[in-house]
Amino acid sequence: MAKGKRDYLFKRRGSENFWIKLRSPAGRIERSLGTTDRRQAEIISLPLIAQHKSALLAARPHLETKWSPSLAPGLYVVADAIKRVMVEDDDADHIADLKAVLEWVKGGNRVFATLRELHYLDDQGQTTRIVPNGGSAIFYAGPLRKGGLSEALESRPTVAKKNGDDAVLETYLQHANITGYYEREARATWALFRSLCDKPLKDADRDDGRKLVAYFEAQGLKSASIRKKIGWLTAAVNLAINEGRLKFNPFASIVPKRDDKQRRLPLNEADMEECKRNIDKLSESDQLLFRVLASTGMRLSEAFEIDNEEREKGCRFVIVGKKTEQSLRRVPLPTNVLPFLPKKITEPLFANNLADPSDTASKHLNRFLNECGIVDPRKVVHSLRHRAQDRLRAAGCPEDIRWALLGHEEKTVAAGYGEGFPVLLLRKWVDKIGF
Repeated sequence: MAKGKRDYLFKRRGSENFWIKLRSPAGRIERSLGTTDRRQAEIISLPLIAQHKSALLAARPHLETKWSPSLAPGLYVVADAIKRVMVEDDDADHIADLKAVLEWVKGGNRVFATLRELHYLDDQGQTTRIVPNGGSAIFYAGPLRKGGLSEALESRPTVAKKNGDDAVLETYLQHANITGYYEREARATWALFRSLCDKPLKDADRDDGRKLVAYFEAQGLKSASIRKKIGWLTAAVNLAINEGRLKFNPFASIVPKRDDKQRRLPLNEADMEECKRNIDKLSESDQLLFRVLASTGMRLSEAFEIDNEEREKGCRFVIVGKKTEQSLRRVPLPTNVLPFLPKKITEPLFANNLADPSDTASKHLNRFLNECGIVDPRKVVHSLRHRAQDRLRAAGCPEDIRWALLGHEEKTVAAGYGEGFPVLLLRKWVDKIGF
């Protein structure tokens, strides 16, 4: 299928008729078109698709001109209002507006604000002057989507200027050799904290660190994701403490323990049959990626680490899990995947020139699962890893070999010993996962 092309038609199991599937933020819609002739189904579906696309276009973020009031509707005693705002709000533009109001008032110090007008009142409460309350401004309208443009514009705090504390992060990134996607994540989290907390690190406390937690929770992030992002700052400050540059870590133990992790379900055999039946809907690269993930149980990010291969007694294998000591391992290339691989891997197996290639691939493959009728939110591309674990367990694979193939989730003493099991033995078991 050509890149970007989407087939809205499909045949549901047990039905001879063609169906149409439409996906929107409100959910997935499926409807029988009442015909077994594909060309007739395409004609019937045209107005439905056009209506669907129009609705999606209208829901996308777009520019709108709206009235932006300088003061919220209400009665203001101007002098008191200025004093309150100068203490509680450091927004220079807001303060300037209120100072201007005070200068404009003649014969009194009260202002009655409506949505569009400011009414200046004298001591008897009579209106002495009416001026516009604010003016027109351009806003981004549309759904607030995680990571989307509207979210960035509406909820992102202001960017802080650089100061001496930036060296804390820079030192850590160089010390720990953090690069690529993880470096960008660490820098983004640090910039966010500095925009939320306008004080030096030496004066920051855990309540300042918790501002990050509150911000991420407002975006709907799970506690594990929040802990991962803040973990970069925790590690950076810990290094600074060890080197005597700081004495307290405002990010330590600030993420509350919550049982909010969504339990993932493995793909069952019926799910896999649907995937195999529809796999040609994926690009060649995504087809190979799906086969590799399904047949090895490796993490999606690990597949993008494959850029060469090695051999042991004629058995081809790759080394993945380079992020942590417990995940670093040798994974034999499964027999059922070999026909789809180059004769020798000498360059990245999957294109990774995007800012976050694994995230992009995750969206492609999760959309593919939905198009295969696998719509349970607990079943995602990571479910292939759970399936591999179950398949190995069902085949009687010893636990230590399972972890040697899939990588330890937690650091263990055994994980760091020796070269591990012979690759030929590992291939015997990895072939039990199958596709």
